[in-house]
Amino acid sequence: MANDIIKGMGFHHVALKTADLDASIAFYEKLGMKFYTSWGEGDGRIAMMDFGDGGILELFAGGNGDEQANPRYIHFALKVDDVDAAYATALEAGAKPKSAPKVVPLDSKPVKLTLNCGFVYGPDGEEVEFFRILSAE
Repeated sequence: MANDIIKGMGFHHVALKTADLDASIAFYEKLGMKFYTSWGEGDGRIAMMDFGDGGILELFAGGNGDEQANPRYIHFALKVDDVDAAYATALEAGAKPKSAPKVVPLDSKPVKLTLNCGFVYGPDGEEVEFFRILSAE
């Protein structure tokens, strides 16, 4: 469904502060994301990782944990074909479990959705959701 007010609008990226930029790059590469580009030096270093569909995860160096004390987001969700496999891959890559994959029938309106989702914590405590719509009625 196209945006009729701002033409060409679409998702581009999510940005995260990291305590260890190289460790975060390695973690997300283990999930299959591709390193796209980086710039800056030291705590000013920034890297972009491609989700696989052109969407970007932008990682910033210089995080110290204070970001999690007052987060501006709850989680970011990654659309996947197999939630269980993505969850297991993340755990093998070093993620910490938050909630195991489960099927969630929603009492949503006007579209009644049934989801499959699971959550992990990434290297800096960021919440990552693996998400699949099973049905939309």
